[in-house]
Amino acid sequence: MVGLIQILGGLALFLFGINLLSSGIEKLAGDQIQIWLEKVTNNRIKSALFGSVATALVQSSSLIMVTMIGLINANLMTVEQAIGVMLGQEIGTTMTAQIVSFHVGDFRLVLVILGLIFLEFFPKRDWKKFGEIFMGLGVIFVGMGFMSNALDELIKIPWVASSLLLLGERTWLGVLAGIVLTAVTQSSSAVSSLVVAMGISSAITLEGAIGIILGANIGTCITGLIAALRLSPTAKQASIAQILINITGVLIFLPFISPFANLIEGTSGALARQIANAHTVFNVAVSIMLLPFVKQIGAAARKLAPVDRRKEIKRVTEFIDEKQYAVPAVAINQAARELFRLGEVSAEMIQLSCGALIDLDLEAAQRVLVLEDSVVDPVTDELEGFVDRLMRSDLSQAQQRRSFQIKNLLVDIERVGDMAEDIAQYAQERADHDIPFTNEAIETLKHLCRCAHSNYKQALQAFHERDRALAERVCEVESEFDSLYLQARQRHIRRLEAGTCQPEADVIFTETLRLLERISDHADNIGVSVARN
Repeated sequence: MVGLIQILGGLALFLFGINLLSSGIEKLAGDQIQIWLEKVTNNRIKSALFGSVATALVQSSSLIMVTMIGLINANLMTVEQAIGVMLGQEIGTTMTAQIVSFHVGDFRLVLVILGLIFLEFFPKRDWKKFGEIFMGLGVIFVGMGFMSNALDELIKIPWVASSLLLLGERTWLGVLAGIVLTAVTQSSSAVSSLVVAMGISSAITLEGAIGIILGANIGTCITGLIAALRLSPTAKQASIAQILINITGVLIFLPFISPFANLIEGTSGALARQIANAHTVFNVAVSIMLLPFVKQIGAAARKLAPVDRRKEIKRVTEFIDEKQYAVPAVAINQAARELFRLGEVSAEMIQLSCGALIDLDLEAAQRVLVLEDSVVDPVTDELEGFVDRLMRSDLSQAQQRRSFQIKNLLVDIERVGDMAEDIAQYAQERADHDIPFTNEAIETLKHLCRCAHSNYKQALQAFHERDRALAERVCEVESEFDSLYLQARQRHIRRLEAGTCQPEADVIFTETLRLLERISDHADNIGVSVARN
């Protein structure tokens, strides 16, 4: 009983260490991972290389998967591109078993001490990620130590020893054990590391270990399939593609476990190293064999999870998704994309509303009102709630600043949408009551509308590209716009005094000028935010 508790405790420590390590590396490289993923092309070899390196570094295939699902949902990555990365992930996941197969002795305690020092004695939040990385590595090895020591005692019990021996004699039992263990722990890395710990204690044969590793791959598919049921159709296709990859690999190797074990025995004299090597060779071989069939796997995934446009629920947002909370770096980047999209919609509303006012285009005015009700208001609510929840999670200082920036600029963009709506309503009033504008007033409106719209678009571009030089230019142009606004007001007053402007046009014209000036102010707010962040 004590031995079983030690194994479970060691496994719990191992999983905790993996989570710490993944969290630290995600804070360190999360933004870059998404940038690299976006640059993945249709070159399947490059995609696979990226997947293997990224997963080995981050120690979390789920992080890469969540990032890819976000990009697929946003139509920034195809299923085929994602499959190339997945095949690389299969290789990257073997790094965990390779690491834990080494005997590190008391070095694991040094890692724990280093982690504690960074976590407790460096108050700056950005240092915390290094503490999590060191602490995570140390706790992983401590957990492995507990499991290995407990197994040394457990294999002295006759029925335990005979049961473990049976796994080697009947491979299908090992596969079944791997499936069950992975389904319970929700981590194939934990199962493969437990098998390595068995190897350190000589508690299992190599063939039995290989059977469990193969079963772990299928167990991962089961958990992936359950998760896929809640995903969007395109993301579900990516998840099903991963299931196809893993099951196909196991079916290919299953009949050849004995010769495969004989081959692996020649790679090392230590059983733990043999098990780690078997895991690596299996995943590398499967990835290489399936790499030429990326298109076929993608086609099969689409056939198994077809997109039914009639039943597909129209999402209010295009980029954000609650699954992204697991990876804050991805969630923040996707929130920024959603904000930029909302900004683009509000910029279109400015153009439409100004055209509606000048040209008496009631159709354009109605389009503005529809965009306000169907896009601006609901997306603002969704995005605000998304960022609020995100800010309650464990973020680095840079991530906190970016989240605050998104939330603050959301207010500016939502208000610009409201102002465009106001101009559209003035356009309807002018058309309904046939209120005339002088040629000079129309030319003035055209010029100021172009200036306000152009500066607002540049402010959005500066935010999207994090271009400080462009942001500073936006702020300079805003000062010029203030002068144009004052000059337009003065000319309008002179027209009123001269009697060339009808009184009923006065309110609409002056209020539109004021709204355009406020739109320019909000463009300046965006510019200032980008320049200072």
